[in-house]
Amino acid sequence: MLYFAHSKNDAGDYHLLVDHLRDTAALAADFAAALGAAEAGRLLGLWHDLGKFNPRWQSYLLADEAKLDKYHEKIDHKGAGARLAANHLGWLALAIQGHHGGLRDRNGFKNWYQERSKDSATSRAIEKAREVITNLEPALAVPLPAFLLEGDDRSRKLTMEFFVRLMFSALIDADRLDTEHHKKQERADLRGSSTTLADIWNRFEANHARFDGKRSDPVGSARDEIFRACISAAEKSPGLFRLTVPTGGGKTLSALGFALRHALKHGQRSVIVAVPYTTITEQTAQVYRDFLEIPDDAGRVVLEHHSAARGREDAGGEFAPGSDWTQLAAENWDAPVVVTTTVQLFESLFANDTSSVRKVHRLARSVIILDEAQVLPPKLLEPILDALQQLTRHYGTTVVLSTATQPAFEAIPAFRDLKADEIVPSPERYFRQLQRVKYDWRMERPLSWPEVADLMRPEGQAVAVVNTKRGAFALLDALGDPAALHLSTALCGAHRRAVIEEVKRRLAVGEPCRLVSTQVIEAGVDLDFPVAIRALGPLDSIVQTAGRCNREGKLPGLGRMVVFAPADVGLPSGHYRTAVEITRAVLGGGVPDLAGIGIWERYFGDLFGSVDTDAKLIQERRMSFDYPEVAKRFRMIDDETESLIITTYGSAETRRHVHSLLAELRSKGTPPRELMRRLQPYLVSLRKRGADACRRQGLIADVMDGVGEWLGGYDPVRGLTGQDLSPDNLVV
Repeated sequence: MLYFAHSKNDAGDYHLLVDHLRDTAALAADFAAALGAAEAGRLLGLWHDLGKFNPRWQSYLLADEAKLDKYHEKIDHKGAGARLAANHLGWLALAIQGHHGGLRDRNGFKNWYQERSKDSATSRAIEKAREVITNLEPALAVPLPAFLLEGDDRSRKLTMEFFVRLMFSALIDADRLDTEHHKKQERADLRGSSTTLADIWNRFEANHARFDGKRSDPVGSARDEIFRACISAAEKSPGLFRLTVPTGGGKTLSALGFALRHALKHGQRSVIVAVPYTTITEQTAQVYRDFLEIPDDAGRVVLEHHSAARGREDAGGEFAPGSDWTQLAAENWDAPVVVTTTVQLFESLFANDTSSVRKVHRLARSVIILDEAQVLPPKLLEPILDALQQLTRHYGTTVVLSTATQPAFEAIPAFRDLKADEIVPSPERYFRQLQRVKYDWRMERPLSWPEVADLMRPEGQAVAVVNTKRGAFALLDALGDPAALHLSTALCGAHRRAVIEEVKRRLAVGEPCRLVSTQVIEAGVDLDFPVAIRALGPLDSIVQTAGRCNREGKLPGLGRMVVFAPADVGLPSGHYRTAVEITRAVLGGGVPDLAGIGIWERYFGDLFGSVDTDAKLIQERRMSFDYPEVAKRFRMIDDETESLIITTYGSAETRRHVHSLLAELRSKGTPPRELMRRLQPYLVSLRKRGADACRRQGLIADVMDGVGEWLGGYDPVRGLTGQDLSPDNLVV
């Protein structure tokens, strides 16, 4: 008798169950080899659909394909494999239970498993499977990594929880790939990249040689030295590293050079770069494409994966070559170089649903660069750092903490023994060598917004960074400059990108350019003003703003960096407010030496000592193997939000395009996930409480759950506006 795994494909062929199980097993074994558990991965793949040997399931498949009404409910096909996995692989049985629907909690699994153990249908499926598959079960104990038994009870539980998570990912990816190979061969053929890391390194080296040593000024010389230090450090063994480089020191390319050389040296599979904000992701990805891709690649080298990434378009508005690959590679990160956001990285790592977790097994034996590591949310640091340590200690992964303001994670009690190699020796010397601004501390009395405007007006080109959107709007009012520009999350993504490009244009040609921004500008946005003005904020944010002043060191002297105490003391809530108070305390001792390493040890030590670094008790839920609750609690952005589609931004052609996508979304003719990806550049996020208030005023027309069309105003400078719309309800 023939047993089928899936219905007919376009060629009219069924997917034979034995073929599916064996092919999935081979893929899962390959993926799990990077986790030190190839045989366990093979068995998970072999057993995951074992319940489909149940004759009733086979009848269900055929009836469903014939569109008969005989079977109204799906028949379980996971219990049989989970029974074998529980006997031989322990808690890895959770991976089989969850391969459709996601990882469940341990207690829920126990109840589910007891029901399946008593079910004669699962016993019958196992009997049928034994008739067809020889050596269905191993004769000896299945080898699992020795590190699962190391440490105390807490450590072992966290280690096993993480191991199950990665093995689940390997199984999901293997299953989906083999199913796709049957159902959509043309999609399967688009996957992967023929460009090796050796090819990519050679391109990088050749392109970097065009710049190396070409600038003899202090900035150019320092960048060359930093780059050479990164290449030298790449010879070191995989582990945890710090790349401490002042803003403007060329760390974007130097970090990539380290990662590529290091991965090539140690046989690692890919380079994954995670940055805080979407705007920086796009900027970084484009720099990497320029360095690493050639036309023959069809774009199959650098994967840009974040909420706004939807594939590049050519001049005619059609998807460019490689965009299909981008969408497929985003599913499982099967790419040599991945550029993503920290939100995408860590929320996927702690998720429990199949689509999010599918890619995380690729983190093993990779190089992960965490750009601007200081912005990782303090309330989630314990689970984040634990996951990073798991990857570096057990899975051959290298992690690079890259920033000008290096956080002292050792101040967190659970990570006192955290060891990280410094890639650039004695980095403090470069902070002094690359000092490009002179700080002007205006802390003797609070300044009103008109007084801050008076500081900006005499300057032809200046940026002012404030703590809230309410403050930004108040400063724009006080400035009264019709040509002033504004950056914040009150603007949709496409609008923010347009503002950044306009700022760059004005700065390049010497036109007047006054920019009022929130902290969205501070992490990695490559702008270079002669004057920067910053409201008192977290100390690391102040230094990041300074990195937007005289960035390239081209002024005849030092740039001017004014730090003032605002009379309007409104601050974002949570750890941001705590960080500002700690900054006040640090400044209370006089003018700080921001070029010294010691100040950051004190600042971050006080910050991490003042906040709960596992505020959601995620580690406790992880030890209970409660995967759904961990996923629910682990949110990089705390507040519940709604996405508003902006239909009134941009040219007439842009507006028609957005209206067309919106109409398609309402008609439900195209999968909403794809449409939302294409609409992402035209979205603004609003906190739910604010959205509810706007909905009562008739400012939002519901489109789908969590998504609405904005019917209020949209200002060409300030972005989202509306009567009684509080800027505080916009997401920072």
